[in-house]
Amino acid sequence: MSRLIYKAKCVLTFAFCAFVLLFIAYFTPTSVRYLEGFIPMSRCPQAPAEKLKLGNSIDASLDLWSRGDVQTCTDWGAPVIWDGMFDPDHYDQEHRMNHSSVSLTVFAVGRYLDAYLKAFLLSAERHFMVVLPVTYYVFTDVPERVPDIHLGSRRSLKVVRVQRHSRWQDISMMRMRAIADAIESQIRHHSQYVFCFDVDQVFVGRFGSEALGDSVALLHAYYYHRPQSLYTYDRNPRSRAYMETGDFYYHAAVFGGSWRTVKNMTETCYQAIMEDKENQVEALWHDESHLNKYLWLHKPSKVLSPEYCWDKNIGYRGDIHVVRLLWSEKKYDSLRVTELL
Repeated sequence: MSRLIYKAKCVLTFAFCAFVLLFIAYFTPTSVRYLEGFIPMSRCPQAPAEKLKLGNSIDASLDLWSRGDVQTCTDWGAPVIWDGMFDPDHYDQEHRMNHSSVSLTVFAVGRYLDAYLKAFLLSAERHFMVVLPVTYYVFTDVPERVPDIHLGSRRSLKVVRVQRHSRWQDISMMRMRAIADAIESQIRHHSQYVFCFDVDQVFVGRFGSEALGDSVALLHAYYYHRPQSLYTYDRNPRSRAYMETGDFYYHAAVFGGSWRTVKNMTETCYQAIMEDKENQVEALWHDESHLNKYLWLHKPSKVLSPEYCWDKNIGYRGDIHVVRLLWSEKKYDSLRVTELL
């Protein structure tokens, strides 16, 4: 009898393990990403109905408790911006009264220009800071191929020629130096704020003045529900980007702030990248790894939710009520080349 029970247990154990393996094989990765959405985020540590201590800042009007399903503020008192927390008209009115102005930087080097730039700029004209003066800075190695876009009033576009590097990783990392130089030579003379974007994305909804702040970071859409143990920080102690722990995992596709803060941010990241190069080290996720290290040491004053840079391949998430910026279809096989053509 005991042998029969033992055999039955073995059969049941085998069947259970086979079921689990088949489940993982069948449902990974799409359904696993869906299930991640059920992992609860941390909650705002403020007491119920308590406001953030932001003085006369426009952000003092934020309703932290309108979104009980997500984290609406950080441990250090910075707001995390989600749909439903703010009055867009109030923000726009306040920033117009303050004569706020914004520079947007975007890199379109090599084949990325033809593949993505026109759609990016056209969508920005429809959705990015539409009530404020905006200057686009397009960094490219082929200025003659920048598309001629009809711009609205108080909107302008400047083209900055940059060197084309042989590896896309170097292009990504060297943008930090180019942004800092542009801020010093031009941007600081006419814009209070700077936002830096990857080109392979399109605006699909309001990306407005509620996003402005002294130091602005973005929650990575693939990590905001994951436990910190799964964050892909750089774990190499030889790299300046090395992190044992952190607060969030930030996405380098979007970051910004006041021109002074962004200048310091990009200069610091560039210096760390160059030190790694001298030591023959390359951070795991290149400039994004260095940006995460900077934002861990210098906490952002505002964090944007993944609404502000979403990937439809993640699938449905109940906490994403609106999408403002959407990843374009990635064409890495044809765009990321290891040698100059």
